[in-house]
Amino acid sequence: MIRSARFVAGAALAASFLAPATLSASAETLFKIITEKDDIVIGLNDAELKELGGDAGGIAKALAARGSLTVWQYAVQQGKDGEREVAPRQKVGVLAKASLRVEPYKQPFKVLPHE
Repeated sequence: MIRSARFVAGAALAASFLAPATLSASAETLFKIITEKDDIVIGLNDAELKELGGDAGGIAKALAARGSLTVWQYAVQQGKDGEREVAPRQKVGVLAKASLRVEPYKQPFKVLPHE
């Protein structure tokens, strides 16, 4: 009886650690683009990220080669459940001329997908 209770408690504890990892695996990948005047957080889904090279360096190269990119801007907001989340705000154009750096952006909130 005690062994089964420990097993159930251990399984519940393991599930609580694994649940956030499974949520973030299916979410958008966020990047911060640093410009001359400010910075912007953007989100790319797996297909968009693959098309642009798969990482921050690939995005920077694609931006330089194309001259501009149209992407979804992301921002922190209050969710319906009261928890903070990162959600798509609007589609924006990013110009290569004004962009200085692209870097991965990590944050603790749930990330919502864009259209």
